Amino acid sequence: MVRNAQTGFSSTALKPRKGTPSPRLEEAEFRRRFYSRFQDPVFDSLRTELDKVASAAWDAYEHQRKSPHTRKAGPAFEDQDYELSVDWLAARDAVHAAQDRHLDSEGPARILLISGSSRSEHTCPGEMSKSYRLMRIAQEAIDENAGVKTTVLELHRLASEYGRMVHPCKACFSTSPALCHWPCSCYPNYSLGQVDDWMNEIYPMWVEAHGIMIVTPVNWYQVSSPVKLMMDRLVCADGGNPDPTATQGKDVKLAKALELEGWNYPRHLAGRLFSVIVHGDVEGAENVRRSLSDWLCYMHLEPAGPLAELDRYIGYWKPYASSHDELDADEAVQEEVRNAARTLVEAVTAKRAGKLASPGKELSAPRQK
Repeated sequence: MVRNAQTGFSSTALKPRKGTPSPRLEEAEFRRRFYSRFQDPVFDSLRTELDKVASAAWDAYEHQRKSPHTRKAGPAFEDQDYELSVDWLAARDAVHAAQDRHLDSEGPARILLISGSSRSEHTCPGEMSKSYRLMRIAQEAIDENAGVKTTVLELHRLASEYGRMVHPCKACFSTSPALCHWPCSCYPNYSLGQVDDWMNEIYPMWVEAHGIMIVTPVNWYQVSSPVKLMMDRLVCADGGNPDPTATQGKDVKLAKALELEGWNYPRHLAGRLFSVIVHGDVEGAENVRRSLSDWLCYMHLEPAGPLAELDRYIGYWKPYASSHDELDADEAVQEEVRNAARTLVEAVTAKRAGKLASPGKELSAPRQK
């Protein structure tokens, strides 16, 4: 084992560990899975055309053409000649434009409202969620203020809208933060059919915002599945690498070497204010609220104030079938949500006017992420 004299790390630290079974498919299984998407009889007359498309899809899969459309990176990057995905470059442009909106002192105060439940009436179970209702209550309170612009992110669309996907995080950051690109470059992966990823639209929503409110139910002592998917994919916003050419895409050794030389962990969402609303039926609301708050603070976002963080039970240990009636009757929790929204707006307004202190923000942490 050889240790680098400068970093003190062994040479084996740069070598990626291997050993998991291969997920690669044989052509017959690939085609079976491809055709399984076209079970409706309306496709029966198109079998010849589908066979041609399946053959093309197999060729893309077999040759692992993740990003078939690329162009040279250009002068904004370390390696100007590196071929970058046009999809990623478009996502980067959207994030940069959102950052310009965030920094525009003449623009409106921007609040991102996130409805975190996967439930809606547009697919099973056929009924809207309490999270959506609470989010709308918050929006009404926010919209009473002049000069404030709200953006609504309805995560229930992952379960009800065609072509809406948030693919899982591949945990590149756990190999090296330099390997985790900002914005995420893992998707789309055309060869694997991992397309329609919503995060390239969600990243700019977070970036442009001055304040973020997350409204989520408790699902088995945790946030909802859509919220967790979004959270995991936001890892690149907290220490992620804005220049994929520095790692030649996903070159593990290059990324590890960059980290061990000393990574600066850029906090791409630092300083934004947040509010968290968690509601439950019987268990877990307080822990989920703490979990969300801890996560946001760890990314260097700032709590808007005590009234902006709320965990409540609606219809505690009562029938689920009457839970919306319980929310109708609970005027106190409705007012608490309004107060959380008002607190978030007040904090955002004060911060943009330079009247809200952020103690310690200029201090350098001895240990990063």
